[in-house]
Amino acid sequence: MYYIDPHIHMVSRVTDDYETLAKMGCVAVSEPAFWAGFDRGSVDGFRDYFRQLTEFERKRAGWYRIQHFTWLCINAKEAENVSLSREVIAMIPEFLDRPGVLGIGEIGLNKNTRNESIIFLEHLDLAARTNEQILIHTPHLEDKYQGTRMILDMLCDDRRLDHSRVLVDHVEEHTIRPVLEAGFWAGMTLYPVSKCTPQRAVDMIEIYGPERLLVNSAGDWGPSKPTAVPDFIMAMRMRGHPESLIRRIVYENPLEFFGQSRGFQFTPPELPEAAEL
Repeated sequence: MYYIDPHIHMVSRVTDDYETLAKMGCVAVSEPAFWAGFDRGSVDGFRDYFRQLTEFERKRAGWYRIQHFTWLCINAKEAENVSLSREVIAMIPEFLDRPGVLGIGEIGLNKNTRNESIIFLEHLDLAARTNEQILIHTPHLEDKYQGTRMILDMLCDDRRLDHSRVLVDHVEEHTIRPVLEAGFWAGMTLYPVSKCTPQRAVDMIEIYGPERLLVNSAGDWGPSKPTAVPDFIMAMRMRGHPESLIRRIVYENPLEFFGQSRGFQFTPPELPEAAEL
């Protein structure tokens, strides 16, 4: 089955991973800007990172006929440096019209601090002024519920934002409902050590249905599995769900959400899926 991974950090992965993803049916990936594992020290460091996302990763994915899309921001973990964050936000428009850029992300909160909130709001303002879509990171573990509530409050306070063009990622059982009820898209991240397992994602699909829901691997430099979306496909099949429902979640829903971005120029695979042969 063809699928799209809507949140994966391929800069952290080796080229062999692109080959593996292609063999498993991945036809496109969406890569948000994120924390590199250390705090970067200058705006030029981010400029080089954005060039890597918009130039080299796009090329590297293309070697395996995977279409690469990306999002730009300074991650919440680096938002404590407010002056640097503002320099990066001011620089982002240089890249917004590049091919494959879908919007602003992944922005959000990490430890729910005042500085993180300041920079989050300034990212929202940039997205509103430039009419960009938004991809949001929600905090981990004990900070998740409070942080998600704070994020939703700030989003809903900005009347310029179209909720159907915002993806709130890393939802879990205790945060998915308010995200969907507010009209946002919700992403379930399949991680081996935290966030969500494929089986828990299937549980949430069975409770809430497929509308405005995405699943992703968020494969990065830490413990993670870039082929987690195929694991979800298998978990859905093991529960007896029809192929049409699975395809909606892993292929059609990403197309619907990303299709709202002017940077999403997607070419469908030339070959029919195995089930159509």
